[in-house]
Amino acid sequence: MTKDIATPARTKEILKKYGFSFKKSLGQNFLIDTNVLHRIVDHAEVGEETGVIEIGPGIGALTEQLAKRAKKVVAFEIDQRLLPILSDTLASCTNVKIIHEDVLKANVRQVIEEEFKDCKEVMVVANLPYYVTTPIIMKLLEDQLPLKGIVVMLQKEVADRIAATASTKEYGSLSIAIQYYTEAKTVMTVPKTVFIPQPNVDSAVIRLLKRDKPAAEMQNEDFFFELMRASFAQRRKTLMNNILQQYPVGKAIKEELEQQLNDAGIDPRRRGESLTIEEFAKASDVLYPLLKTK
Repeated sequence: MTKDIATPARTKEILKKYGFSFKKSLGQNFLIDTNVLHRIVDHAEVGEETGVIEIGPGIGALTEQLAKRAKKVVAFEIDQRLLPILSDTLASCTNVKIIHEDVLKANVRQVIEEEFKDCKEVMVVANLPYYVTTPIIMKLLEDQLPLKGIVVMLQKEVADRIAATASTKEYGSLSIAIQYYTEAKTVMTVPKTVFIPQPNVDSAVIRLLKRDKPAAEMQNEDFFFELMRASFAQRRKTLMNNILQQYPVGKAIKEELEQQLNDAGIDPRRRGESLTIEEFAKASDVLYPLLKTK
């Protein structure tokens, strides 16, 4: 029986065998701690009826552990140099398929429909390259894919921002954009010492479980997100000042805008970072007719 991929000795042996050198531009950091991988798979609650999408399998360390528990694993790998390595390291994993494609350009919905017909649920589980974490998560959520959830390793600072609550310094438009679609929780922190090469920062694993319906209802979803981003444009400014900066048309009706916010129970002198998702939904409903339909 071969040793697990995620040990320092086996990882170095594989890298040496293929003369593999890390590409900084692809954010490649390989995990060399099997215990960490087991815990990631545990937090994703992967079982024999689960289909798993992995992004950036590297040399297959996490893929191998997922394959032991999942019905099927489909991994997207952008780096062509890793394809022969993966076909070697995962040779005994008959339930794994590697797709050589950038997940940001892929038709993930079609992959789910074609590859996971026999699976009861689909999870995304990945050790994401730091430089492209947010675009990947937002694509998976905005595309409204039939996922149960997403469990990913990312930079701890980004995980803190995603899981943050209102009135904390980490809370911002990213927190709201992701929590609108999911319930977010940081489930473990991971030291930089369990990677080759070691990154400069600590990592965390975040679990995002898809909500049955978005966290709040509003008349116009596009305006909700637009208003929310505008409210964080300058964090030290009040909600009202940020709104007037973003929507100059509002200057002539400032008092009416303030009145509408007050009537909705939102003090216009508050800062954007103090508003919950529900409050942003209320604000967008009362301001939409004044700022967008004039």
